[in-house]
Amino acid sequence: MNPSDGKPADKNVVQSLAKGFRVLEAFTSEQPELTLAEVARRSGSDNATAFRLLNTLVMLGYVEKIADSRRFRLTLKCLGLGFNAIARSDLRALARPVLRALVGEVNEAASVGVLDGADVVYIERIQAGLTRLGVDVRIGSRVPAYATAIGQAILSGLARATQIEILESRPREPLTQHTLTGLDTLLNRLDQVRARGYALSDQETVVGLRVLSAPVVDLDGVPIAGLSVAAPGSRMTIAAFEAAARQPVLTAAAALSRALQASGGFAPQTALG
Repeated sequence: MNPSDGKPADKNVVQSLAKGFRVLEAFTSEQPELTLAEVARRSGSDNATAFRLLNTLVMLGYVEKIADSRRFRLTLKCLGLGFNAIARSDLRALARPVLRALVGEVNEAASVGVLDGADVVYIERIQAGLTRLGVDVRIGSRVPAYATAIGQAILSGLARATQIEILESRPREPLTQHTLTGLDTLLNRLDQVRARGYALSDQETVVGLRVLSAPVVDLDGVPIAGLSVAAPGSRMTIAAFEAAARQPVLTAAAALSRALQASGGFAPQTALG
C-alpha cells in the first residue's frame, strides 16, 4: 500500500486488468456504442491496445461488436457483476432480523448461504453458541454444497442435469463419518429434500451438529439461497430437533423469499468455476 493515499503500490497492480476496466468504463448511458478510436481515446489507450482489450472482452462475453458496424457496446453480462453485489447486500439486510428470531433455546445459530460453484458461501449468520463443537462459520466461509443442509436445500430445486454437474465438479470427500458422498445417494437425498421442502443434516458437516435448512426462492420458485438453523446433537434427538425446527425454518424461508421478491432483489445465479 502507498502510505500517502492508501492505494496499492504500482508493483502490486496488474496494469492490463486496470486498462481492461477502463475500456468497460468508456461506455456510458449517453454513449452506449463506441468505435475503436473512441474507446481508445476515452480509456487513455492507444488504438492497438484498445483493439486487443476489446477483442478479449468480446471473447469473454462482456462486449459485443455490432453487426455491419465498426462500433462496440457492452453486453448484459456486465449487469451480472453489479447485480451480484447488490443482491448479496439486499439478501443480508433482509435476512438479519429473520435469523435473529430463529436463535434461541433450541437453535444456537441461524445462517443464510448462497451457491457459488460447488460451494455454499455463508453471507449472513447469527450465532449464540456452538463454539464447544469447534464450529467457526463466519460470513464468507465456504463449505462443499453436497455436505451441507443449505447446499442440499438449494440443489434440490435445480434441474437434475445441473445437480449432477455441480456435484461432479469437485471431489466429494467426507467431512465426517456421516457425510454422504455417493452420487446416487446424494441425488436420492435431493429428491427427498425437494418432496418435503427442507433438508435435514445429522452431523454430516461437523460431528455433533444438526442442521435444518429450507430454500429461499424467487418468483419462479427457483432456489436462490438457503436458510438454516443449527443445534448441538447432544441437546435432543434428531426427531425432536426436526419437529422443533421444521416449521420455524419453513416459515422464515418463506418470509425471506417474499421480502426478497417484493424488494426486487435476488441472489447470485449458480455458477461453476
